[in-house]
Amino acid sequence: MKLYKWLGNEHEALALKNKGWFVLTNGSEATAIHEQEASADDQAEAYEILDQKGRLEDGGFAVFNNIPVTDEGRELFESRFQNRAGLVEKEPGFAAIRILRPLDSDTYVILTMWEDESAFTNWQSSQAYSHAHKKRGTSEGIDKRPNIFPRPSFVTTYSK
Repeated sequence: MKLYKWLGNEHEALALKNKGWFVLTNGSEATAIHEQEASADDQAEAYEILDQKGRLEDGGFAVFNNIPVTDEGRELFESRFQNRAGLVEKEPGFAAIRILRPLDSDTYVILTMWEDESAFTNWQSSQAYSHAHKKRGTSEGIDKRPNIFPRPSFVTTYSK
């Protein structure tokens, strides 16, 4: 299955909403996502869904963790997410997750949907979050492996 992500302004996003896209905003910027086939004229980034849980529509706050990965790092990166503990799905306020492989770029997206922003911040301070990220910054962490990440990751957030 594929997911398409469009970025633009809030006014333009309303036209996509009328075509069945799920629209989120963060001030003057908007993103629209669609989990069906989209036509090329939508100017959307395409992703293959590697893993998914929950319904995007059930959330009100979206977190896009954008992670650039080199070609040689893709296999290791994907295996880490395929073997994840899945603790995030048990957190209060969790709505959905999508692990997205880019089709036309090097930037993977880990999209999580939450009931609201406080549910996400509560997850970040939870024991489950600490467990999920316990190897980060250690010699066992993927972030310390050479030639996997060509540049830093970044997070964008949006809400309904």
